[in-house]
Amino acid sequence: MSNFVINGLLQCRNPLLAFRRFRGKMNIQRPRQPHYERARVLEVVKPYYKKPSFNAPCVEAQLTQETRKVENPYEAIVAREARNWFEQSRLVAFLHVNSIRQEDMFKVQVALHRHQVTVKVYGKSIMQKAVQGTKFEPILPLFEAKTALVFGPEERKINQLLSVLKKAPQLVLLAGIVEGRLLSKQELVAYASMPDLTTVRAQFAAVLESAGGKIVSDLQCHQQQLVNLLDAHARSNEAEQADTTKGKVVDS
Repeated sequence: MSNFVINGLLQCRNPLLAFRRFRGKMNIQRPRQPHYERARVLEVVKPYYKKPSFNAPCVEAQLTQETRKVENPYEAIVAREARNWFEQSRLVAFLHVNSIRQEDMFKVQVALHRHQVTVKVYGKSIMQKAVQGTKFEPILPLFEAKTALVFGPEERKINQLLSVLKKAPQLVLLAGIVEGRLLSKQELVAYASMPDLTTVRAQFAAVLESAGGKIVSDLQCHQQQLVNLLDAHARSNEAEQADTTKGKVVDS
């Protein structure tokens, strides 16, 4: 009996719920008008915007101009750093950066760092602040696209730079500044093929020494020729005398 009461009368059953939607699709373009009370509340809380005058300037444009006038202190610091790199480096090269992985770019930076060459990448706005009003201002057209800068302490580092760029075709050499002059790629390659200053000085000293020796030899040419002729004449006389003496001895 207890089992019948527990299983039959006291058993709790969950109701079966089936949610159904009798409305069709919601009409977004022509929604149904809300209830009168709700429509009144919505009309009360609707925001009111003041209609601007016809010749009123754009507020966003004014805010943009005001924000542009405010100089970013971080950009000023980076621009000052870039200008110091330009003034202290004896070799500056400009590289156009094509699509390249960061891993490959890091390898190029490491390879150039072994030769004491530094690679920097600056934006156009920073470069305008860095070189505006200086002798480096003509390089600004090179920064229309992404451009990397290479700074070296010596001019002869161009040889190491060209050897490293041969292994990275994604970086294209555009131009460079050597000894205060802006050179194209062909001029940089020609400059790299030239010998260093010490070798050129040694060659120039050898040319001057050879020219001085030639002048001395030219000045002594006639005297030396006269001495040779006299020496040859004296030898011929000695030979004739020896033949004469030998003939007399034979006759006797």
